[in-house]
Amino acid sequence: MSAFGQFSPQAGPEGSPPVWIARGELRDQRFGLPAGVSSVTFDRARLVNVDFSGTRFAGFNAHGSEFESCDFSGAVFEQLSMGTTRMGGRWDGTGWPQSVFRDCVFRRTRFAPFVFFGNVRFERCLFDHSRLRDQTCTFEAEFVDCVFRGRVRNINFWGRPTDHQAALGRDRNDFTGNDFTGAELDYVAFHHIDLQAQRLPGLPGYALLDRISERVEATLPLVERWPDARHREEAGFSLEFLADRALEQNDDQALVSPLDMGRKLPPALREELFEAFRRTPSDTSPG
Repeated sequence: MSAFGQFSPQAGPEGSPPVWIARGELRDQRFGLPAGVSSVTFDRARLVNVDFSGTRFAGFNAHGSEFESCDFSGAVFEQLSMGTTRMGGRWDGTGWPQSVFRDCVFRRTRFAPFVFFGNVRFERCLFDHSRLRDQTCTFEAEFVDCVFRGRVRNINFWGRPTDHQAALGRDRNDFTGNDFTGAELDYVAFHHIDLQAQRLPGLPGYALLDRISERVEATLPLVERWPDARHREEAGFSLEFLADRALEQNDDQALVSPLDMGRKLPPALREELFEAFRRTPSDTSPG
């Protein structure tokens, strides 16, 4: 028998909304909730090759659990916590076990906005046209050798946890080998992450650049020659924001697209500025 023991779902606390508390191990079958229950909490459970596809969860919580080769295609999460700090009661700030999703598929999965990712690790997972957007609570999440396809919007990835390092047992989040070549990145921020260790979009319109601050200084004179004050203001603000963000977040490197030049700029001006920005600072200096 597995160290996790037999899979044993239980009813939640009396007086609370119906919730399953699932412990133990489940393999090679379809996951189903009992009638009248739409929320589940996995407490140190292990699930291998389990089919969650198309399931709608009012609540889905994982605490120190493992999910291996599970299929979440088409699943809907109204509320989702992928690496919770505790099981009942108040968390004392210590002993935060990690949940792991390994070789799992999230194809057209509908993630709730502002998911609490918590202490969770994704290994070789596929996020294929999932509704992965508006995710800012990712401070402790790790991603290794994952593949992202489709639009990824308004999400932060962190190379360093911002707090609770003692409880996590680490001061770095593992973030390496991830493939974004099939993704459209829209307002995606990488914080203290080695971008050279990822596969980033090689499509026209993206460039992985260093010395962002120098490039901004070199291209500002070009902006100052534009006749429209509104365009100068938009580009100036966007470039300064890009430089500050690159210095603060990623050692003065960034994945840059024409939209970073100023979303309100006419497309022709964005492209002109982006091409100048891509060249070396000496190339873009006046004269």
